[in-house]
Amino acid sequence: MSGARAWLLLCPGLGRDAEEAAGGNPGPVTSSLMASFDAELGHHAMVVHSSRLVLGVEGGRLTLADTSGRPVPAPAVAYARLSTPRLSADREVTLLRHLAAMGTRLINPAEAVLTAVNKFWQLQQLTAAGIPVPDTRTHTDAPLEHVLDVGVPQPCVVKAVRGHRGRRVFLAAEDKVLRAVAGSLDDRHPYLLQRYVAHSHGRDLRVIVVDRRAVAAAVRTAADDRLVSNLAQGGSHTVCTGRYPDAEALAVRAADAIGLGVAGVDLLFEADGSFTVCEVNCNPTWRPDMLGVAEAVAVACRSRLEAAG
Repeated sequence: MSGARAWLLLCPGLGRDAEEAAGGNPGPVTSSLMASFDAELGHHAMVVHSSRLVLGVEGGRLTLADTSGRPVPAPAVAYARLSTPRLSADREVTLLRHLAAMGTRLINPAEAVLTAVNKFWQLQQLTAAGIPVPDTRTHTDAPLEHVLDVGVPQPCVVKAVRGHRGRRVFLAAEDKVLRAVAGSLDDRHPYLLQRYVAHSHGRDLRVIVVDRRAVAAAVRTAADDRLVSNLAQGGSHTVCTGRYPDAEALAVRAADAIGLGVAGVDLLFEADGSFTVCEVNCNPTWRPDMLGVAEAVAVACRSRLEAAG
């Protein structure tokens, strides 16, 4: 690790369908990133696994070492691939903060990552930036039944504030359905109760943004008339980069509002032809036919290296 100024940082738990193939071999996303880092950055780049790093404070300064005890200089720039379900403030976020404090420029800073993995934190920042999002209610300590007493959109989409890959999302036709199941819902995290965008049922537009540029876009369509169009739930996608320029511009604004250098922005189709931001992802995956994404990430790292001198 001693000579690398740019890291592709891989954290445990990356999805095997796109990030890591069976047996621990790199999947399509990781493979494309590794090839692009090598092409753009050559010997300046290195793939580093977070499981091989030891953080420290010694003699009044922050330190970094590998698991054999050898000192490791912090890189000038790093792009981290994180597992959203496993993401922990005590682990991955601590590592990102440590690297930043040692002078590393993170493509996706720790604070932006934390915002992205909480679906209501996202809405707070997107709304403050004037970006259209669905009307939503949520709660902290209030029982879900009391939130329903206040009134929620009907019908409404129910999703866990820390859900991922389209799981723990369902459509409730009216609030009495929610009252019937409220006691059965996993209460480890709050829920969002969100306006149902009927015109976008079973489809959305995924835009990959890198350094304030829409690099690729695809319409994702659900299988069997399901609500959720996530590919992990059996959906399909059609690449459409450049077909919806207004949506792509909105996606760039959304990624910028969250503070992410690399983001996957999911947009909903409104009946009047406009778009609403559904959510912003800090660890997007992409299919091989969404060309140019890995190359754009490597270029983003190179530009930061050049700026660092």
